Formats: sequence, structure tokens, C-alpha cells
Amino acid sequence: MTQELIDLFSDTVTRPTAAMREAIANAEVGDDMSGRDPTVNRLEALAMELFNKEAAVFACSGTQSNQMGVRSHCQPGDELLINETGHIANWEAGGPAILSGVSVRTLHNPRGDGMLDIDDLEGKIRADDQHLCRTRLLCIENTTNAGGGRAYPLEQIARVGEWAHSNGLKVHVDGARLFNATVARGYSPADVAMHVDTISVCFSKGLGCPMGSILVGSAEEIRSARRSRKLFGGALRQAGIVAAAAVYALQHHVERLADDHANAWFLAERLAEIDGITIDPDNVQTNLVFFDIDPRLGSSTQFATRTAENGVRLCPIGGAQRIRACTHLDVDREQIARAVEIIAECAASIPVGAVASTEGPY
Repeated sequence: MTQELIDLFSDTVTRPTAAMREAIANAEVGDDMSGRDPTVNRLEALAMELFNKEAAVFACSGTQSNQMGVRSHCQPGDELLINETGHIANWEAGGPAILSGVSVRTLHNPRGDGMLDIDDLEGKIRADDQHLCRTRLLCIENTTNAGGGRAYPLEQIARVGEWAHSNGLKVHVDGARLFNATVARGYSPADVAMHVDTISVCFSKGLGCPMGSILVGSAEEIRSARRSRKLFGGALRQAGIVAAAAVYALQHHVERLADDHANAWFLAERLAEIDGITIDPDNVQTNLVFFDIDPRLGSSTQFATRTAENGVRLCPIGGAQRIRACTHLDVDREQIARAVEIIAECAASIPVGAVASTEGPY
């Protein structure tokens, strides 16, 4: 019998629930490029209401909506500021430079949480000089990914947003997991939006949709972003089929993110009991759980390969010994408990003092 795979690689592995599939099947559709898909229009109106922004545009992916946001604020030769772990800087295939001619300037944060504050930003705006690119945009990530799944405190967003605007910068939020942040911190999407210019939100992570993202902002910014969507190959026709999943998710899957957070804390507490694994459960705020393994267990890639062979898929990320686990709606508490047992068994299978090869299988 095939062993069940407990997939903690990412929340992108989630599948539509039966109720979401029913919403997809029953979706009203039309030509979105003509503004005539009623379900897309409903989704965009719902996003405008949630974020209290003038306009919204549905996009194919989080990368696409982030890049639409970048282009709406910048011209070729401009630069954006972002934490060194930011998704836009590292995992979007050089999109700002390739698609918009925008340079990415990464900033170090000694706290290691993936966030930015005034101390990290002061002195980083370039002088108005013909030899220099123009600093135009600040990008922040909420929640942070490689920064440990941290959710910005609202007062920090307000502080950073005010600093940026007072210095003539626009602010874009990569909110791929923004609803994880709102649930964890207890603020609303509109609370965040009032301090920034544009926000991109992904539906295909914790919200459990098969695809899609949305960008909200001012009418002028979204008009520009909609044109960029076309340029980036994102022209949509009967997109109501996938927009229906997003509408359903916003209505039914947001508050349940608290279950994922509770499961992540449960996972972190039990990982802390395993010899060879280092983790501080107090650092777990949302659904992302980062931990380090002792070199005697092999590299992160080797250890993740071993757990996958035994039924638990993890993500080696952020260093030779660092691993991420991600809780989501397709794994319950019982599966989390079983995953811990398997991880413990894999850790125990390496004799104490043994030196594992550093050469990974891929």
C-alpha cells in the first residue's frame, strides 16, 4: 500500500475543497478583458471593499501582481528598496529589471525577521544626481517568507509608510500571505492599506485556491497595472472560473487560517523535543515553521530527501542546515503529529557523532 504523503513543503500545494469546486463549476463568466466577467468584477469589488481602496485588478499569480505593482510606481532607471530576503528580490526571476527596467537594492536587517524599520531605511535614499538611479519605491513583505513567517505590527507598517511617503517614495506590499498576518495580528486589510499605496494578495497559498492574485490601489495605479497585466501576458477571458474560487476563499477560508497557525505552533513545540533539531517555538507567528538541523543529520537537502522517502515533504531553504515546514488546510492536527513522529525517526536514524556527506542528491 502506498504511504500517505504529509506535504508540508508549502501552502501552495493546497487543493480546492469540494465546496470551492462547486463554486468554480457554477461561476458566471464573461470576457474579462472587456470588463464583462461578472465573477471577476465581483471579486475586484470585494477586494476594494476589504482594503478600502479605489480599484483592484485580478492577476494570474502573485509574481505577476507584484510586478504590476512595481511597474505602476516606477520608470526605467528607478530603483526599489526591499529587505534582502524579500520575494520580489529573490524569487521573481529578476522581474523588476527585465519587465520594468527597475533596479533592486536589498537592505540588510540584523534582526533577521525579514522586516524593515526606520533604522534600516535611514540614509538609503540616493541623492538627486544624474549619475544615480532614482530611489522611487519601498517594498515590504507581510508576512515575511524567508524571514520566518513574521507578521508586521500595524504600528511598524504605519511608521515605515509615513517615512516612505515623507521622503517621496511609494510603498508596495507583497502580501502573498497577508491574511495570515491579519489573523495573527488582529488588524484588518483596510488597516494595512491606509498606510501603503498598493497591495498584492495571493489566493493560491493559505486561502487554498488553484491560482490567482489581486492587486489593490488607487484608480490611477490600477489603471496602469491593468495595462501592465496585458503586457505581461495576463490577458484574461472567462476568468470567473478561477475568480469564483477566490471569492469563496475570502468568504470561507480567512478565519480558518488560525487553525494553520495553531498547527504550526504544535509542530514547532514538538520539533523542539527532537535531538538534533534546533527551533524556538516562540518565533513561530503564522503558518511557517523554520528549524535548523545538526550537521550530523546531513544537509537540509539530504534530510528533507530522507523525510520525503518516509512520508513527510519539507522544504530545504535559507541555508545548508535550514528547513521550512508549512501548515495549511490540507493537513490536520493528526497528520502533524504523525509528521513529527516520522521526522524524529529520521533524525534518530543517524548515529550520534556520524558525519554525513555534504553532497546532496539534487
